[in-house]
Amino acid sequence: MPGASAKAVLEYPKVATHGDWAVTAAMQLAKPLQRPPREVAETLRLSLLDTPAAKRWVEAIEIAGPGFINIRLSPHAQQQVVREVLRQADAFGRQVANGQRLLVEFVSANPTGPLHVGHGRQAALGDAICNLFDTQGWSVHREFYYNDAGVQIHTLAVSTQCRARGLSPTDAAWPENAYNGDYIADIAKEFLAQKTVQADDRSFTANGDVNDLDNIQAFAVAYLRREQDLDLQAFQVAFDHYYLESSLYTDGRVDKAVASLNASGHTYEQDGALWLRSTDFGDDKDRVMRKSDGSYTYFVPDVAYHLAKWERGFTKVINIQGTDHHGTIARVRAGLQAASQHQGLLIPQGYPDYVLHTMVRVMRTGVEVKISKRAGSYVTLRDLIEWTSKDAVRFFLLSRKPDTEYVFDVDLALAQNNDNPVFYVQYAHARICSVLTTWSETTGLAPATLADADLAALDTPPALSLLRVLARYPDMLKQACVDFAPHDVSFYLRELAAAYHSYYDAERILVEEPLVRQARVALVAATAQVLRNGLAVLGVSAPQRM
Repeated sequence: MPGASAKAVLEYPKVATHGDWAVTAAMQLAKPLQRPPREVAETLRLSLLDTPAAKRWVEAIEIAGPGFINIRLSPHAQQQVVREVLRQADAFGRQVANGQRLLVEFVSANPTGPLHVGHGRQAALGDAICNLFDTQGWSVHREFYYNDAGVQIHTLAVSTQCRARGLSPTDAAWPENAYNGDYIADIAKEFLAQKTVQADDRSFTANGDVNDLDNIQAFAVAYLRREQDLDLQAFQVAFDHYYLESSLYTDGRVDKAVASLNASGHTYEQDGALWLRSTDFGDDKDRVMRKSDGSYTYFVPDVAYHLAKWERGFTKVINIQGTDHHGTIARVRAGLQAASQHQGLLIPQGYPDYVLHTMVRVMRTGVEVKISKRAGSYVTLRDLIEWTSKDAVRFFLLSRKPDTEYVFDVDLALAQNNDNPVFYVQYAHARICSVLTTWSETTGLAPATLADADLAALDTPPALSLLRVLARYPDMLKQACVDFAPHDVSFYLRELAAAYHSYYDAERILVEEPLVRQARVALVAATAQVLRNGLAVLGVSAPQRM
């Protein structure tokens, strides 16, 4: 049929009274068919009603407005989601393995200080996006890129050396750009004591010599890597691999990338510097690769790093970074395209994908908190976890789109009321667990029996409303994955919790009539299961008691 797509798109109406699904195909087909949209809609409506599936599952198909086709499922059809959830359990909403590999790089903090709340937002985002892709059948690889080379590492070493020599930030001899947090004093104390620290990929013993800057630097980096490991453990974020920036130089990858860019014909010399003609690939201006002093600008190792990702077989890559990295996107992609052309790598133009996030402001007792004594100039992730909880930090940091400003309200995160979104969702789960425990103790029945319950009693408006929300979970997951949008999961969980609380208030669950009781218990058991599944995507627990 002219103008027809390969597959009709089913949408969820924003207004529940409009039905369970809406189809806009009639309006899309009207012009190529040269027929009024409502006339096309009527033809499609009659065709749909004549199908075996419609006869079995559809209660009504109606035409609305300029040509919307609204499909209303029968209660029997809507009830089947309960059976699907209870039988699939943790697998509900998950897709089979698709054979595709994904690398997600996130956090990637410089080993120069504790993780701050911005790193926390990035950790929550990256981990949840990994979980989303995992539900859709991808093989997901989590990677932390350590910027262990450059000026900031030298500054860390000098700061520690000054502390080891007895200087403090209030002394006149204290370097202007040195790090001032108490953690520097802690590193210096451990260094002087010749302690050994064990980080993720290294063990290092200090020699205690305040004049040995190389030894101080190596110890300080290992110390802070261990500290960041502890921060990530407290946040329950784990990585498959830690990639060192320094290895790009020692392995010759930076030199190899520069040679490839030069050979591509997209570089030139000017004013003693080497430039990438990134405007050839859509950038707004050309970029310096090698400065006149011979050092490389920071995007050059980034190009080398992403070439390494491609060579490792990761044709899908997502980088989670702060919005201050926005300017690097075009130049990194330009460098990859230039190298790809020369080497015949066939790297797609949009490679890699980026998710950029804004920083986080922290409010406590109505006042913005800007300084942590331990860090010296910012609130740390560990501060936030200690003030509230891992669950609250994760859920809150995933409750808004990444590129929107976010204010973390510590007092709200501690509140045990409906204004606290994580409490609201977790309480819904705990409330259901209490109902299930009472039902099991009263009847002596096992939860496994619920999968075969007669669901006919779930035909009331409150029950059907909850069923509609449950049924949307798999499609919500799929779209959230496509959009890199874990905040959609948190929105959905709050909607599902609200639907359950409304149902609980409208209908008594543990009634005397066995068939009605069994159906209602099955419905809330399915709700608890989907709440658990969704919270797991966010990395948030689903407590049975609160």
